[in-house]
Amino acid sequence: MTSLESTPQAVDGEAGAAVKQIPPAAVARLTLYLRALNTMLAEGIERVSSESLAEASGVNSATLRKDLSHVGSYGTRGVGYEVQYLSRHISAALGLTRDWKVAIVGAGNLGKALARYGGFGSRGFDVVAIFDADQMVVGNEVGWLRVSDAADLEPVLHRTGANMVVLALPAAVAQSVCDRVIAAGVRSILSFAPVMLQVPEGVNLRKVDMATELQILAYHAQRAQLPDETA
Repeated sequence: MTSLESTPQAVDGEAGAAVKQIPPAAVARLTLYLRALNTMLAEGIERVSSESLAEASGVNSATLRKDLSHVGSYGTRGVGYEVQYLSRHISAALGLTRDWKVAIVGAGNLGKALARYGGFGSRGFDVVAIFDADQMVVGNEVGWLRVSDAADLEPVLHRTGANMVVLALPAAVAQSVCDRVIAAGVRSILSFAPVMLQVPEGVNLRKVDMATELQILAYHAQRAQLPDETA
């Protein structure tokens, strides 16, 4: 299994040439820098120092400069970074200059919320299909999409050109649907299913477990309420 959380991923440059692998932790931080840069672009800011960009992203400037070295150094001492230029290069390193078409399997509350989320389009992701097995749901409109029958998964994935799939499914059916998605040729999967999925080598699987994240938050909240052990 290829896990985006444990294996450095090769990315493509703006012209399509392969560049060196970027450590997963740095990839995660690059998304933070890109969000901050895009906010600055919207505010009309043309240049930013490493210190200001680091502060806006919640990291220190040394970490930021090291991370940006993976995509090339675009800063000028005493001048800083050109916001639009750096944003474009980080987008290319993350693969966001490509055409990503997303299909959502599961038209429950989570799947419908994801399908209606307007932020995907502005970040380079086009939601092209949503599926469900419940015949009472099939044919309903979710946003601008019409819910397709999960029985037609493979032909709809091929017709829409979907190259990413989001699984918003119960644990009991997640593995079988995941297998069908992979057999249909999709190699990038984001799973919200509360189960560990098995995928073959070459398939990138990213798991989002909200219950686990809440448990981690509970741990830190509890620690914050404990008396200071160093006092």
